[in-house]
Amino acid sequence: MIEDIYRQLAQRLDALPNGFPATQSGAELRLLRKLFTPMEARLATVMKLRAEPANEIAARAGVDATEAYQCLKEMVRKGLIRFRRGDGELRFALMPFVVGFFEEQVGKMDEELARLVEDYFQEIRGLGLLDITPQLHRIIPVEESIPIEVEIYPYERASELLGAAKSFAVRRCICRVQKRLIGQPCHFPEEVCVLFAPVEGAFDHDPNSRVITREEAFAILRQAEEAGLIHSSANRQDGIYYMCNCCTCCCGLMRGIAEFGIANAVARSDFYAVVDENLCIGCGNCVERCQFKALSLPDEICIVDLTRCMGCGVCASACSEGALSLRRRPVGERVIPPCDGREWDAERAKTRGIRLEEVL
Repeated sequence: MIEDIYRQLAQRLDALPNGFPATQSGAELRLLRKLFTPMEARLATVMKLRAEPANEIAARAGVDATEAYQCLKEMVRKGLIRFRRGDGELRFALMPFVVGFFEEQVGKMDEELARLVEDYFQEIRGLGLLDITPQLHRIIPVEESIPIEVEIYPYERASELLGAAKSFAVRRCICRVQKRLIGQPCHFPEEVCVLFAPVEGAFDHDPNSRVITREEAFAILRQAEEAGLIHSSANRQDGIYYMCNCCTCCCGLMRGIAEFGIANAVARSDFYAVVDENLCIGCGNCVERCQFKALSLPDEICIVDLTRCMGCGVCASACSEGALSLRRRPVGERVIPPCDGREWDAERAKTRGIRLEEVL
């Protein structure tokens, strides 16, 4: 009976646009058992992406409304579901696995959970999660790598995304925490995930985040660029409230490219790296910096493999000679991201062949 509850929850999560593919071994069920109690799983199984009052969720689950309300509040505290205030009451909404309740476990991640997550990733190898368009994340290029005369859209510019925000915070990277706990740490810094919101005080009571100033947020982005990390965020134009600084050795999404061979696991930016052969001295710094193995030095002049270049600009930011820069891709190669989260959900659901109205 209990096993059935977790299987139903897994199916519910896989019915969301993001996806939560099943495995032959049941790795996804072991992961859910670690995070959700049976009662929490029972409630989540009937929840929707739209926030609802506890009594409506309780009625569908066949659970006492008061008991459900207390359980739902605990699920919010555990980072398993979302909530919002409306009409004088709390309303609760389901969250996907990624990007969703996995990231909310950064303060609770232990070795057991880290290994359960790794077992799941290794078994699905990104299939059913990272090989679907529109992708979960999109590369945000380093602005300094783009010539000043080239137009950059707001959703492509980190400074624009953060510019209108009124509150800021930083978190440890859940992916680096997870890999470190299974004995596979990397040399990149952990506290680099920047969050921002259009209202003041948005992160004052967030136990997973450290409140910072606007200046500190921009400083973290600069430090991430200097370290060779890759900016990425939600794959849409509007409603972006966080900036990840990723590496291909730990990031669950970037590993799709580097480890699992899914070339489109992350949406590339609409730029690609170009080399000025007259300026290139063949130092090799850019080759070392490129995490996608898109650069090489066959004749002491840098060459870009356009099939591998993701347009992040990390290579150009390391070129002391100014020989590397980003150029806008031809019109036929550009992919305009969905306008907002609602359009992303609709496009993703269509690609996956699922009925979005069943979970809204």
